[in-house]
Amino acid sequence: MLQFDLRELASGPVDTAAQLGAEDPLFEGLGVALTGPVRVSGRLQAAGAGRFYWKGSLRAQVGGECRRCLAPVPLTVTADIRALFTEDPDAQEDPDSYPLAHDATQVDLRPAVREELLLAVPPWVVCREGCRGLCPRCGKDLNAGPCGCPPARDPRWQALAALKGKPRD
Repeated sequence: MLQFDLRELASGPVDTAAQLGAEDPLFEGLGVALTGPVRVSGRLQAAGAGRFYWKGSLRAQVGGECRRCLAPVPLTVTADIRALFTEDPDAQEDPDSYPLAHDATQVDLRPAVREELLLAVPPWVVCREGCRGLCPRCGKDLNAGPCGCPPARDPRWQALAALKGKPRD
């Protein structure tokens, strides 16, 4: 799937492609509602002694909820992936770097896919730019029309409201 024998890279770069199902254990605990498979493709190549560079991309269908009215919102998430898998402990402080054991014979691209998917999903979405949301008092969807609740009054204006209609001296 997304695990490659490093000896394959001796003859040159390796093209990578996989389709991971939404139920794949890789995505457990991610907090993302995948509604379809995650498609991954890229190219893995040697980048020096004990260093392997993967340039790829992912595409996934995600289900979200509108932040304002809670309506379901389908999303297509895409991300470019650039990851360095290295045996060098000093390079592992780079956020795009993933550790490899000194005697590793395989590279697993799955942690990079998981991380980039999580980063690509927006923290919130709206169903449309003009979404009016829900009434904070009765919970009615204001996109369907007004709810009938009286307008909210700001308590800071009550002193002035008490003067309204009184004659001025």
